[in-house]
Amino acid sequence: MTHRLTARVALVLTLPPLLWAGNAVVGRALVGSVPPLTLNAMRWALAFFLLLPLGWRALSRPQEILSRWKYLVVLGLLGVGSYNALQYMAVHTSTPINITLITASMPLWMLGVGLLFFREPARRRQLYGAALSLAGVALVLSHGHPSTLLELRLVQGDLLILLAAALWAGYSWLLVRPPASMQGENRPAWNWAEFLLIQVVFGGAWAWLFAGAEHLFLQPEPIVWSAKLWFGWFYVALGASIVAYWLWGVGVAAVGPSIGAFFINLTPLFAALLSAALLSEPPRWFHVVAFALIAAGIVVTSVAPKKV
Repeated sequence: MTHRLTARVALVLTLPPLLWAGNAVVGRALVGSVPPLTLNAMRWALAFFLLLPLGWRALSRPQEILSRWKYLVVLGLLGVGSYNALQYMAVHTSTPINITLITASMPLWMLGVGLLFFREPARRRQLYGAALSLAGVALVLSHGHPSTLLELRLVQGDLLILLAAALWAGYSWLLVRPPASMQGENRPAWNWAEFLLIQVVFGGAWAWLFAGAEHLFLQPEPIVWSAKLWFGWFYVALGASIVAYWLWGVGVAAVGPSIGAFFINLTPLFAALLSAALLSEPPRWFHVVAFALIAAGIVVTSVAPKKV
């Protein structure tokens, strides 16, 4: 299947990494204020109520949901239920440089999941694009000195992010390669808000199940309510959840997960810029070079080869 990347779709796919970069910053800021799995459950509970006025009609037709429950259970687990829960857990034991570097492996996970489970072979230009984008990310993470990457050591949080990247790849592929009951005329007439609300229902159930296990078996510290927590909770529920997931679904549906995955590599770049802004530090030369490399990787991957 041929996917064309237009300027509009590129903008749509650029905004989720920006919002998710902010989500990573907020997640680190809330360490010590709320347990990680509880934060994920709180995030999607608030997102549910914010989405309800827009997507309630889907819940008024439960037969359409129940007949597709197997697909929705898996989709909710991989997306809403797991990805950010693992990220919030990871920031407790891993360093930002490790987390963002491992997240930048997303294009390779997308290509691997596509090949193994959806019989979508990786093209040579996709591998070239992956190499360019990863080079740009490495340049940012090393602050222009790639030799520092040799000092990286994997810890528990790194493994959690590695798992999260693999699960997100599966989630993205399931959006564009759903079962027959979600294709063509068989798909219910759900708009973006209705479909996202249904994902939040199923994924939120997983999130609260994990949060319950967290309190039952791990006995974390109690929640510390503050203005910082209220602001962070609202941001992760609205910006990093509703808006980002909506845009990601639209963008991936337009160009496919293999191309969309390369935009994930913008997340560590945006995170570096946000950190620089918060610290009143101007962007450095390697930010510019890294952006050029990541953009080149997207172009190389998405431009269809000429027919002969």
